[in-house]
Amino acid sequence: MTITFLGTGTSQGVPVIACPCQVCHSADSRDKRLRTSALVTDSKGNNILIDIGPDFRMQMLRHGVTHLEAILVTHAHRDHVGGIDDIRPFNWVQNKNMDLYANSQALASIRHDYHYIFEEHIYPGLPEATLHDVGDAQPFRVADNLITPIRGMHKDLPVLGFRIQESTGATMAYITDMNHIPAEEMVKLEGLDVLVINALRQKKHFSHFCLPEALQVIEACRPGRAYLTHMSHEMGFHGDVDATLPAPVHLAYDNLVVQL
Repeated sequence: MTITFLGTGTSQGVPVIACPCQVCHSADSRDKRLRTSALVTDSKGNNILIDIGPDFRMQMLRHGVTHLEAILVTHAHRDHVGGIDDIRPFNWVQNKNMDLYANSQALASIRHDYHYIFEEHIYPGLPEATLHDVGDAQPFRVADNLITPIRGMHKDLPVLGFRIQESTGATMAYITDMNHIPAEEMVKLEGLDVLVINALRQKKHFSHFCLPEALQVIEACRPGRAYLTHMSHEMGFHGDVDATLPAPVHLAYDNLVVQL
């Protein structure tokens, strides 16, 4: 299994438009962050996308992705679903609807915002998606991969993370835009090879884990490795912050590929 970090930034990305800060003007490519998304590829070559933000088209072209088995959606904020219209080429190439998994709140927002996809129509070329409600957190399968939803809160909004285990036994989990994980969901983060978790910035935030809070979650579940994502320019320079983190924790960055 491999995890490709397609984007590791927040809703505004890094650099932020018109921002004069030093991070936004960094020459380090690791400080350039598209909106958060990841591609999980199992040992048989099946691709599972986590979140489909407004940079989706660029991310797919950048990494030469030619097929997607499914899309897992953590929640329906625009930086996580803004690329849905661009599933059309995959519909055409794969000759089928795209399977999209989310909770009921996210699916309601998607049906509203992309209503033209789900209305009765004969207009050719519209995106085609089959929606699956997995908000009850029951495990399901995509290809040979067992996927377990992880319920958490993004302030007052219920959101999902996902634990993915492939047939080889490799196991990872992906958490973003959370600031609270209930105790009964934390058990799903035990025994991981890799944990990916959001850390918006170093100072506390009202709806996202900050760096110290993310490190507390990592310490509690003790994965083999951990990577931080969904970072704003307020996190600081990648090189400076990464050097301060305890092993085996690292800041992720766009285009990083992690092998399990």
